[in-house]
Amino acid sequence: MALIDYANPTRFLGFAERVLPWLIGLTVLAFAAGLYLTQGAPDDYQQGATVKIMFLHVPTAWLSMFGWIVMSIAALGTLVWRHPLADVAGKAAAPLGAAFTFLCLTTGSLWGRPMWGTYWVWDARLTSELVLFLMYLGVIALWHTVEEPSRAGRAVAILTLVGAINIPIIKWSVDWWNTLHQPASVVKLGGPAIHPTILIPLMIMAVAFTLLFITLHIAAMRNEILRRRVRSLMMMRAQAAPGSAS
Repeated sequence: MALIDYANPTRFLGFAERVLPWLIGLTVLAFAAGLYLTQGAPDDYQQGATVKIMFLHVPTAWLSMFGWIVMSIAALGTLVWRHPLADVAGKAAAPLGAAFTFLCLTTGSLWGRPMWGTYWVWDARLTSELVLFLMYLGVIALWHTVEEPSRAGRAVAILTLVGAINIPIIKWSVDWWNTLHQPASVVKLGGPAIHPTILIPLMIMAVAFTLLFITLHIAAMRNEILRRRVRSLMMMRAQAAPGSAS
């Protein structure tokens, strides 16, 4: 079966029912392995045990951007390819992206307190991440403001593509400006600058969180499809009710 076949909502629901149990199992295994390995990760000579906040902060930071990338692809699907499930994918990704961005900001503040002496500074990386969180909230608000899903999908798609400019700003802000936030140490030219005893558990935790995002995203898409079907049935029933024509 071709990938385009899953554009059919009914077929996607069947796909979701088959794949979700496997994704849940893989997510649990990945988290179990990651949490086990983080217990053996050494403390940092400067930061001590607080460096282990990295195992939450880095994956959530990655997923805060990944969520908007998913929404941007869905926005193209809505505006360019007219994919039937594109706006469903975009709507389902927005709350997840907002949640992971909030976790990123929270863990970053907790990590920054012993290093910077404060929970927050108007640093380029932190500020651009906060802007991303506010954009997520704006998208969610727009989805709830416009009642008709297709109209809301087009409006959100335009906003999403405009907001995508913030993703490279977040990624390279530590290189473009003089910031307190440390530069990239995992994905960089010349290879990671982290010792394998920390890098390996960090990568496994990143995989676990990514699997969690994918699992929740597919489940949210399934729920959104079912919600729209219920809404359509209720509208049809209301139109067919006696006296509705008047």
